[in-house]
Amino acid sequence: MRRHRFAVSHPLARLQAADPSTSLRTKGWGNSVRNAGLKRPSAGAVMLAAMLLLAGCRGAQRDPHTVVFLIETSPTSLDPRVGTDFASEHIDELLFDGLVEKDAQFHFKPALALSWEQPDPRTLVFHLRSGVRFSDGRRMTASDVVWSVESMGIGGRAAAVISPKAASYASVEKVEAPDPQTVVFHLRQPDNFLLTNLSTGALGVIPEGSGRDFWRHPLGTGPFRFVSQRIDQDVVIERNRLSWSVVPKIERVRFMVVPDAITQSLELERGSADVEVNSLPEDAVPVLAKRPDLQVIDAPGTVIQYLSFNTRDPILQNVLVRRAIACAINRDLIIQTLYHGHARISVSLLPPNHWAWTGDVDRYDYDPARAERLLDEAGYRRGADGVRLHLTIKSSTDERARLLAAVVQQQLARVGIALNLRSYEFATFYSDVVRGAFQMYSLYWIGGNEQPDIFSYVFSTARIPPRGANRGRYSNPQFDALLDDAAESTDMNRRHADYVEAQQILARDLPAFNLWYLDTLVVHNRRLTNVAPSPSGSYTFLETAELRGE
Repeated sequence: MRRHRFAVSHPLARLQAADPSTSLRTKGWGNSVRNAGLKRPSAGAVMLAAMLLLAGCRGAQRDPHTVVFLIETSPTSLDPRVGTDFASEHIDELLFDGLVEKDAQFHFKPALALSWEQPDPRTLVFHLRSGVRFSDGRRMTASDVVWSVESMGIGGRAAAVISPKAASYASVEKVEAPDPQTVVFHLRQPDNFLLTNLSTGALGVIPEGSGRDFWRHPLGTGPFRFVSQRIDQDVVIERNRLSWSVVPKIERVRFMVVPDAITQSLELERGSADVEVNSLPEDAVPVLAKRPDLQVIDAPGTVIQYLSFNTRDPILQNVLVRRAIACAINRDLIIQTLYHGHARISVSLLPPNHWAWTGDVDRYDYDPARAERLLDEAGYRRGADGVRLHLTIKSSTDERARLLAAVVQQQLARVGIALNLRSYEFATFYSDVVRGAFQMYSLYWIGGNEQPDIFSYVFSTARIPPRGANRGRYSNPQFDALLDDAAESTDMNRRHADYVEAQQILARDLPAFNLWYLDTLVVHNRRLTNVAPSPSGSYTFLETAELRGE
């Protein structure tokens, strides 16, 4: 996430000023800084300020009917069966609809399916809206829904495309269309998470027969319709006047690919771009906020950063050590210095407004004295050099990831933990994470933590890689049993109770430490109005936003 770079002032300097007990004179610190690749930001800050001043002297001609939306990379594929990257999924969400969609509390509500029922745990029946049409005018029917799922190689059908999403529908044995308005899913085993994978943003219903080249001219039922794409340059979409849900007031959107954050700032400053979401470094945002023609919106987000532990490591298998590490990290200070306050402390993977979330869990506020007591209890007392134990944290070479690791190193040193930093190119780093070749690492969950199946995917014994993302090799039979019960039960009260207890177990065992939810930051030109950011950072606000004068 490019927004997590720093540009104007060095956060470590602010950390030192804010917390006198944190010293840069920690043994080995100088080598750690060089290994982390930290740079003085003053030259970049001066460059950014100068370029923005120059940009402010120039005007820009723009199409009064087109919103120019800055994105960092081209979507890999606008075939909703294939594209799973950030840009693909967010643009697809404007072009396609699922059978259901999620409300503000992440309950499901009707989308292409007006209603549905579950006559038994292995059968789901959907009743489609009548009169829905694809953006070219052809009628959408149950056969299109069947094809959208089975063309990924589901239900015994030969795959029309190689889809990374196919595993999400592994529970589906067969999909039938008994009539044009009814779709029936027959399951191999109960799957309470199937609705998640049939919702807008996960599933995009496409015309029957769509093949491997569908990405070239995707066709959906969403509020916008595809116009064109130039790889590494732009994607253009326009208002779908046949949309069943909402007909946007914006006529056209051009997603312009601009990888560099400084160039993005320039485009916004001179008025040649209208909006960006979560792609600028936090230090650039206050500069742009001073512009009278620009507005900054800071909204609570659901993207969560976490610190993971290898629970099979000889040291970290001791839960007292994991708890001590959590108590030694000053999250409030890090949020204020590294993220300029644009984040909120988290206690669960789920967002606080989720129907299954609970705050009734063990908490680990910043408390160095408690951390010291826990380490003493675990048998790790300070040596003559003040060090209790040695650990290593791995990160990618991303600048913000390395900086965060350096700050954690500094804070753990206070309680006697000597933390070594190791950074690698992302492919190498991620390979080590999947193989379990780490003691600690930190990454984000983007979107995946908006449904409670995240607990199974990340922490159940059955989902150790390559079968899932239980990279810390955590195993707790009681926890597994709760998730199995929640997955099979259709009683929402029972499922809620299961998930609450599961979160309480995770907070006690602490296989990973939930750090913070990142805010959604939107910078937009004031000619774009009625902008209501999504917590996940999606682009769905374009469905109801307006351009002045239209």
